[in-house]
Amino acid sequence: MSVPIPSRVHYHKSARELELGYPNGDSYRLSIEYLRVFSPSAEVRGHGPDTAVLQVGKKDVGLANITQAGRYALKLSFDDGHDSGLFSWDYLYALATNAEINWADYLKRLEAAGESREPKTIQFKEL
Repeated sequence: MSVPIPSRVHYHKSARELELGYPNGDSYRLSIEYLRVFSPSAEVRGHGPDTAVLQVGKKDVGLANITQAGRYALKLSFDDGHDSGLFSWDYLYALATNAEINWADYLKRLEAAGESREPKTIQFKEL
């Protein structure tokens, strides 16, 4: 089964959400924080489940840039400087359709680690 490719990608800057619209009418709005903590990069995921790095303090992260990578992915550049990892259409669709389960698991892992979504320092963003 082929995963659908979005026909519309829109960044809602004030809400810090990326909207993915599909040809069948389905639409998903994913928070930038969610995308950042589930980045497919080795920096976040490690080289296996045992080496994944729990992302903390990302509540206020936004996007600095979005570019298409060929015909198969988006490259999201986050305003905290993270810009490695390509979000394939398959991976974005999986994130969208499993968002509730993924987010609940992330919050449990944060709590178990005694960590928070809140940034530990004051974040300054370029205007």
